[in-house]
Amino acid sequence: MSIATLDLDLEVFNGPFDLLLTLVLKEEIDLLEVDLAEVVLAYVEYLERTGELDLEAATEFLVLIAALLELKSRLMLPADDEEGLDIEPVEAAEELLARMLEYHRYRQAAAHLRDRLHAEHGFRYRSAPLPPQLRRISVEAAEAAYDSERLAEALGSLLTVPPPLDLRHVRRPAVSVEQRLRHLRDLLASRSRFSFDEAVEGVDRLTEAVTLFALLELYKAGEARWEQDVPFGPITVAPS
Repeated sequence: MSIATLDLDLEVFNGPFDLLLTLVLKEEIDLLEVDLAEVVLAYVEYLERTGELDLEAATEFLVLIAALLELKSRLMLPADDEEGLDIEPVEAAEELLARMLEYHRYRQAAAHLRDRLHAEHGFRYRSAPLPPQLRRISVEAAEAAYDSERLAEALGSLLTVPPPLDLRHVRRPAVSVEQRLRHLRDLLASRSRFSFDEAVEGVDRLTEAVTLFALLELYKAGEARWEQDVPFGPITVAPS
């Protein structure tokens, strides 16, 4: 809660603290009739009730109470001693108002800086060098490695459009999975069992890979099963 909204219940005033300050500055309430000790006690009771101490609010309260005490002490001096005063009561009230306005400007500036800091959260830059125990290389070598010209050359090479890839050495599949499925089904229909080597006899490696995919499709459909007694040994295919 802001100190300005602190509720006061005094003999000559009942309401928030900021309204009391406004009435005192406008001379609608005589500061001599205001018991500032009760204001301090009200603030202390508020701290005991909430159990929290806001340093900014406490600083604001101390500044305002000190200014009011100074103004009230000048008003309480005898009239014949006014010649020795450095400042008149009216000027003291104006100075109090000026202090309050200046303090408000500082609080606004602090809030602006706090918002700027919050907006830059997560973007922190280290200006100091790393400790020697954390360095893998010397600072001089690291600075030389980040030369601006070398960095521009590295970025320039990344922006260069690479030449088109030559894919003439890549062979296109000459056989489909459907063709190898028909071949395997013909072998299953003509004989009860056959080896995988017999199914791919005389074909290239690409056709062997497609034949393996076709055999997996037959196993998935429940049309065939295979056996392999030892790892990397011959594969025998039989109908399910």
